[in-house]
Amino acid sequence: MQIPLFPLPLVLLPGARLPLHIFEPRYRQMLGDILGESGSHEFGIVFRPDGVAERDIPAGHVGCVAHVDRSERLPDGRANVFVTGTRRFRLERFVEVDRLYHVGEISTFDDAAEPTEELAPAADRLRELFHRVGTAARALADDADALPVLPDDPAHLAFAIAAVIDMDAPARQRLLSSRSPAERLRDVDALLSPAVDTLEQRAVVHDRAKSNGHGPSSHSSPPTAPPSPPT
Repeated sequence: MQIPLFPLPLVLLPGARLPLHIFEPRYRQMLGDILGESGSHEFGIVFRPDGVAERDIPAGHVGCVAHVDRSERLPDGRANVFVTGTRRFRLERFVEVDRLYHVGEISTFDDAAEPTEELAPAADRLRELFHRVGTAARALADDADALPVLPDDPAHLAFAIAAVIDMDAPARQRLLSSRSPAERLRDVDALLSPAVDTLEQRAVVHDRAKSNGHGPSSHSSPPTAPPSPPT
């Protein structure tokens, strides 16, 4: 299968939403093609690290198909588009075509088979951990918005959480390239676990400061965090 490619210094994860500003002539052409003649509304996003030329992205690199949900054309030809990551792919090679943008030959990239029942405990733990971290972070920001709704499928859970927390692009790429749902759950758990107690303690202090104008005195007992999630 061939697909237009958009190399970027970021990683799109399945299920994640991403706004993009299209201004280069080659990507204006790409947008016109996928929304017009082909009607596919899809292109591939591949992570291009700093210092790596676009055509030097190697075979075997894992990317994510982006589906254009909405496009806003601007009077000067630029566009704002809103995409959602759908499925992963493996880049086999760049294809020579008579277009300004890159096109790649891609193949499917699926997870290895892992029993769902073995994923459930790790997924339950990660959901609880995310709820604790997210609730504390919302409290510190005085943000009353609800936390994102997480998918039921354990295989997609790590992607959904990674899409809304602070991770650098290489870490996101490693997650995207993992064929093990269990490994992805462990990796995101390891990222969130060290932060949860500190965030919850800071949230308690923040809440007290709002109610009485100052945090606990130096003689006060430190705030107690909620118990750790079940393992």
